[in-house]
Amino acid sequence: MCVRELTLDDIDDLALGATLLGTGGGGDPYVGKLLVKQAIADHGPARVVTVDELPDDGRVLTTAIIGAPTVILEKIPAGTEFRSGIRALAAYLGEDPVALMPIEVGGVNTLVPIATAVEMGLPVVDADGMRRAFPQIEMTVFTLHGLLAAPMSIADEKGNMCVFEANTNQIAESLARAAVIQLGLADAISCYPMTVADVRRAGIHRSLSYCTEVGKRLAQVKLGTDRAWDELLDYTDAALVFSGKVIDIDRRTTEGFARGTVVLEHLDDPSRTLRVEIQNENLIAFEDGAAVVTVPDLLCLLDYESADPITTEGLAYGQRLNVLAMPCAPEWHRDGMLELVGPRAFGYDIDYVDFRERVR
Repeated sequence: MCVRELTLDDIDDLALGATLLGTGGGGDPYVGKLLVKQAIADHGPARVVTVDELPDDGRVLTTAIIGAPTVILEKIPAGTEFRSGIRALAAYLGEDPVALMPIEVGGVNTLVPIATAVEMGLPVVDADGMRRAFPQIEMTVFTLHGLLAAPMSIADEKGNMCVFEANTNQIAESLARAAVIQLGLADAISCYPMTVADVRRAGIHRSLSYCTEVGKRLAQVKLGTDRAWDELLDYTDAALVFSGKVIDIDRRTTEGFARGTVVLEHLDDPSRTLRVEIQNENLIAFEDGAAVVTVPDLLCLLDYESADPITTEGLAYGQRLNVLAMPCAPEWHRDGMLELVGPRAFGYDIDYVDFRERVR
């Protein structure tokens, strides 16, 4: 098996890329970064593999934190809940995994599976189901390929856990969200128990590698390296769509999600405003009432001076921010995408807007 090792030297770039791809949500990767660094210090480097290095009939399991990012700030994972959830699902399936995989490469859930894989002596697959963060279980390219999220497990840090079946991924989301509300709003989940062949057919491949490369380029922006902004924008096919100051925030945790709205006033032209709608992640940006960036494309807020990606729970009045738009992974562009992760899937009666058409 040709294995790439992920060492301590790689983690900062990976975490920085994950924060950007989290589009404001997915949980702050700082905690995940600490989990990975401790796991590597205790057990050695993470082993990263592609699907070509695993048997097609081997079982791949995922693990992630499910809940509201605002809660994760106060309810720090113990780490044991991720291993417990995986073992419970593996026991239910009667089959041990040959590898773990992140369900989303964006936010803390990029790093949690890596730490857990290191602790369990398993490799992690260089693939995922989003190449960004989304707030609901069904919002993956796996759903577009007809793969089921269930059977799935949910576990908390106190030893409570459950494994359940669901006929659709939307029902799986409803059942999981109800369980999480009862178990403290931030728990471990293991879902989409796939074969390697399933991941080969339906996954977004080399997303961990992509995330690390994005982080490396953003790190150069933060250092002030010449042309670093241009290199980041070129690599991600992104565009800077607005620079503004936060003049209003409405943020609340309800029904297991962090929801809210943030309004920015343009730094050079106070007559221009940008409104960003949030459900765990930044979803849609409206400039003067017209949508300019919409899901499933990525909408990222970065500190104007430091270029640090800002999570939704880190937003504050008076912050000066750059607003970056980035296209979603090409694997999203297939039948059913907009019904699953377009604006109407989140309750907004508007059409998808390709921001690249606007900035050309």
